[in-house]
Amino acid sequence: MHTKMHEASRRCIYARLLTRHDLPALLKLEHDKWDTDQAASQIELEERIAACPDLALGAFCAQTGQLLASLFLKPVAHDFHRHVRTWRDCTLLPAPQETTTLFGISLTSRRGDGVDALLAFFWPYALKCGWRHVYLGSPIPGLGQWRQQHPQGPIEAYVGARRSGMPLDPQLRYYRGRGFTKIVDVKPNYFPHKRSLDYGVLLRGTIPLSSLCPLWRVMPLQTIKRVTRHLACLL
Repeated sequence: MHTKMHEASRRCIYARLLTRHDLPALLKLEHDKWDTDQAASQIELEERIAACPDLALGAFCAQTGQLLASLFLKPVAHDFHRHVRTWRDCTLLPAPQETTTLFGISLTSRRGDGVDALLAFFWPYALKCGWRHVYLGSPIPGLGQWRQQHPQGPIEAYVGARRSGMPLDPQLRYYRGRGFTKIVDVKPNYFPHKRSLDYGVLLRGTIPLSSLCPLWRVMPLQTIKRVTRHLACLL
């Protein structure tokens, strides 16, 4: 996953693990950025934190304390995408005993540099734990307008469309810029999103340097943090 730690630092943003004490801020962020039928409830947020407390991340403004971005992840089997149809299916999958793959239940932000801070914070922990791939389900908000102009066009044609080498869809372009470069599947009725015609695209990102897993396993976490801090500007 692409990181821009130096930019986030200049903007006085810090990231940390979330706790139930962050629920009010999480609820506000959800309702600020998602429609009513998309926003997570307090119970759902609390369950996510309780289920995987080391995979619930938040980025905050150091000056105001405002929550800028949140990310919830869960372990999944490496081939989970072959057995699911909807976002809900993904969230209900049991955690396998052994895996190097994570599914992003949700990534919600009000500022892009908050997302960068989250990914930078998570990177050394991911390397230490041996995580290799992260999957996200993305809306494709430009699909509705494109379909009006191409009523018979296959959805895959829009998802694969490029402009100057980057995805035509703005959300896919955003995620590609943060390292989610592999389009794994296009799923109808994935989650309610009007502009996406309820389609979702499963994307995969590979955690940088995760192929060196045996090295990171034996290296102290503080050392990994120093290494990733120095390498972040090169990725």
